[in-house]
Amino acid sequence: MSIKPAEQMPVNISVRTKIEKDGESDLLELKAAGRWFRKGGSTYLQYDEELEEGTVHTTVKMKGEDVLILRSGAVKMRLHLLAEKETSGTYESPYGLLQTVASTKRLTQFLHEGESRGSVEAVYNFSILGEHVGTYHLRIEYGRS
Repeated sequence: MSIKPAEQMPVNISVRTKIEKDGESDLLELKAAGRWFRKGGSTYLQYDEELEEGTVHTTVKMKGEDVLILRSGAVKMRLHLLAEKETSGTYESPYGLLQTVASTKRLTQFLHEGESRGSVEAVYNFSILGEHVGTYHLRIEYGRS
């Protein structure tokens, strides 16, 4: 993806993920500096996350009721969320490429027109190799730095 620096805006990104399974829940939160831009009718966010395993580069592509999350680096994953649909994806593990399925219950986006700020929220059931790993409540908020 070739984007001119002038077309990108620096943004602060907040990612909050609540994972529920078997009556238990985990909460993961991340704050990162990133980039926002629009291309071909879609809105993009890009940011990096530092993990013990190394750096993870994340790109979030948003258009209507369609969100694609691509992660590369220390974690490789393709997660496609489509409102009220079941979609397939992949997760690369030390054991190889694993097939995933996301069954999206709810997906909403808020974009403040003319500004590089907004949010996306999704609730989805997530399975790896046919095994349910949890119900995910994802909220990504972004705004100018």
